[in-house]
Amino acid sequence: MADLLKLSSSIIDGTTAISSDGVSNVRDLPVNRITGELSEVADGIAMIEAFSHVVLFKTDDGLVLFDTSLEAFGPQVVKAMRGWTDAPVRAITYTHGHVDHVGGAGAILAEAAERKRARPQVIGHENVKPRFDRYNLTSGYNSAINARQFGGAGRSRIQMGAADHFGPAEWVEPDTAFSERMGFAAGNTRFDMRHAKGETDDHLWAWIPERKTVVVGDFLIWVFPNAGNPQKVQRYPLDWARALREMAALEPELLLPAHGLPIEGRARIAMVLDDVAGALESLLKQTLEMMNAGERLNAIIQSVKLPKEVLEKPYLKPVYDEPEFVVRNIWRMYGGWYDGNPANLKPASDAAVAAELAKLAGGADKLARRAQELAQAGDHRLACHLAEMAVLADPGSHNAHGARADVYESRMKTELSLMSRGIYGDAARTSREKSGKNG
Repeated sequence: MADLLKLSSSIIDGTTAISSDGVSNVRDLPVNRITGELSEVADGIAMIEAFSHVVLFKTDDGLVLFDTSLEAFGPQVVKAMRGWTDAPVRAITYTHGHVDHVGGAGAILAEAAERKRARPQVIGHENVKPRFDRYNLTSGYNSAINARQFGGAGRSRIQMGAADHFGPAEWVEPDTAFSERMGFAAGNTRFDMRHAKGETDDHLWAWIPERKTVVVGDFLIWVFPNAGNPQKVQRYPLDWARALREMAALEPELLLPAHGLPIEGRARIAMVLDDVAGALESLLKQTLEMMNAGERLNAIIQSVKLPKEVLEKPYLKPVYDEPEFVVRNIWRMYGGWYDGNPANLKPASDAAVAAELAKLAGGADKLARRAQELAQAGDHRLACHLAEMAVLADPGSHNAHGARADVYESRMKTELSLMSRGIYGDAARTSREKSGKNG
């Protein structure tokens, strides 16, 4: 078993040491590990590190699990669990309905059936089932965006579902759903389930008073909060920050996330929760102030920032989502889809605008060459606009697609967040194929 609490404390506290991996600063060690291994973090409390972790509590009435990871990890989760205890699974609780948190439930229910044990109770918020229904309606779309987000269709399909279906072969729906709060007891252990919007509208977190422990799901993921994702439905930054404040008020001594490392110590946990809540609150304050002053979305995106030292904290690095995307979600929540630019209210087609600008510039090739020059000079934002216009003005141009591929490959190398790199990488691959060159 790994000493996950010692590792997380060292990273948060900034302890410098040579690790077994040759890393000179423990803050550079990976925090989102996918080992498939179970580690006990307290007496009767364990965590299986998977694509999404599984948190396990031993009670007098069997095991209570939070989340189940992906379907592909289900058998590995069962094996790791059985290496720790043979106790039956009393209940499975979904912190929310994302596929990497619910997909492995089928393997756990199948194991119970094979051993002729009672079917575990499945607990979740009342919005989990509507989420599953939405996934079934948008299976192709979700497969496509996850392929793009995670950097390639092959890897995404292995993680997120089959080639022709997003999610597990069969969704395991909660048989016990609640709205705002639910008390649940297993043996002598009490679980206080609380709903709060954050990354999703069906999220819950749990307070276990006897253990002074909080199970937080994706409210803390050891990277910048996934409150902006450009390809997914609405996120809720204000509610997210409020949930973190509510957790901190309970003064937990053990925090168990669904991604990243567990955290121990009242003061350390309070600091982390305050830092994450404060980052979201700052983005909200800055964005709403500019919205209330009548600024356009584009001006807000260019202006709202967080201090560099905030984004350098080991649990706030923008390597998955990033602050700029959260600003867009804040605008979407409070301002709708109109961005303040009248030309975008009922716009011409992108292709028509591109064709007109190419005509003014002297052809699509000139736009393409200028895009490459801008990218080489480091102005990737403007370079991407011109590269897009070049291929829209002349979709069959190998030169335009070659330039577009160059621009996005160059930009991808400058980006930190997986979401940005995934989208830019997909654009580069598409144009590289159309350019007739392998790069």
